[in-house]
Amino acid sequence: MSTTTQNLLPCPLYINGEWTERPDLPTSPVHNPSTGDVIAETPLADASTVNEAVQAAKDAFPSWWETPAIERARVMFKYRTLLEQEFDSICKTISLENGKTLGESRGELQRGLECVEYACGIPELLKGEYLENIARGIDCEVIRQPLGVCAGITPFNFPAMIAMWMFPLAISSGNTFIFKPSEKVPLTAIRLIELLDKAGLPKGVLNLVHGGKESVDALLTHPDVRGISFVGSTPVARYIYETGTKHGKRVQSNGGAKNHVIIMPDAEVKSSVNGIMGGAFGCAGERCMAIANAVCVGDASKTVLPELVDAARNLKVGPTDRDPQPQMGAVITREHRDRVTELITAGSDQGGKILSDGRGMNVAEAPNGFYLGATVVDEVAPSSTLAETEIFGPVLSVLRASDLDEALKIANASAFGNGTAIFTTSGRAAREFKHRVQAGMVGINVGVPAPMAMFPFSGWNQSFFGDLHIQGRDGVRFYTREKTVTSRWFGDEDVWRK
Repeated sequence: MSTTTQNLLPCPLYINGEWTERPDLPTSPVHNPSTGDVIAETPLADASTVNEAVQAAKDAFPSWWETPAIERARVMFKYRTLLEQEFDSICKTISLENGKTLGESRGELQRGLECVEYACGIPELLKGEYLENIARGIDCEVIRQPLGVCAGITPFNFPAMIAMWMFPLAISSGNTFIFKPSEKVPLTAIRLIELLDKAGLPKGVLNLVHGGKESVDALLTHPDVRGISFVGSTPVARYIYETGTKHGKRVQSNGGAKNHVIIMPDAEVKSSVNGIMGGAFGCAGERCMAIANAVCVGDASKTVLPELVDAARNLKVGPTDRDPQPQMGAVITREHRDRVTELITAGSDQGGKILSDGRGMNVAEAPNGFYLGATVVDEVAPSSTLAETEIFGPVLSVLRASDLDEALKIANASAFGNGTAIFTTSGRAAREFKHRVQAGMVGINVGVPAPMAMFPFSGWNQSFFGDLHIQGRDGVRFYTREKTVTSRWFGDEDVWRK
């Protein structure tokens, strides 16, 4: 077991425009999943440290709110330019601490960059409504104003993109912000904030606080925090929502998923296999939009499934911190790898037939990395552990259905409702699926139907707690509140008629 801790990378906090080391705080190790080495130590902020960050954000809010929207947008434009200049360097940092391939890191950062580009349009997005003469001489208008101090709590799996779902739109809308990234991946967060500081963001507008549960609870209960954005597992998402709303905050809390893909007998084989492989095993399956359950309808088990299993068995796994790049990297920690391994074994014990087995993956050039191979388990019962549990790893469970009605029944029985997809050449089947499936994001011959920045990330059921989703106009609505003004003016008519 590798425990190398030499030459640890710095992991400071950023409060009121200043980078600060806190050697008095307890720490949590940050690993390079490709090698198992410890590369940094994350300081775990206490409630007192969080309070410093919130106070800085509170103090900065009045001036930032009064900053014209076009000037806030100009900061975003500068930020976008700096992100493009440092694009490859940031991607290497993502791969270093997360374990995903450089190609996947580039895709992630590009999606994040698109969120910054969307935020650049904030002068247009903040426009309100106006109607004159709602009664004689009386006008009415609706304007949008920021909430105040907001906070974002993000997971390990997309250290750049998910953060950029949140803070660009929040601060461009006039709010100030506390960013609390996962303690497993603090280095990407630091790079993102370094560039935002360089773009000219005033002190206190955005603050970076590392930490675990204590720092999260401090944000959830702090009386000066007005809004909370969260992405993570469903149990934690429910806790974030219930605790935050109990303390009077606006909350958007995105939870876990168990996404189903329905493979129809008429599906085009090559494109379907490519789409399902990317959906199931991209980013080592560590994403809430991953394809987890494949429902083969009728003869799809004879046409698509064999090709899919062959592709999974031949998927190249290896370290992503060097060249040549593999097709799939490691999972985030040793403990997570072991958990996924146990779930695969449980699936086999419950009657699943393992067609491609990723357990015990041996990567000769990186023997201490946290690796699993692409795993496909066939004949999984809809009520089994594999079918119902969010695995968050490179595991695809295969279920069987006789027709589309049965497949929809299986998919709609899930407690989650994040994403779903169908592979078919039938417009009628696609239309029926789109209309009846109970999930918020739907793909038609698209394995991962994650929306772009101008559309909401619209999970349903236990995949989301709240009213206004992340991204798009929902995001603008979340970070602002409406003020309705009704006005009438009196005076000497002879004055204004002259």
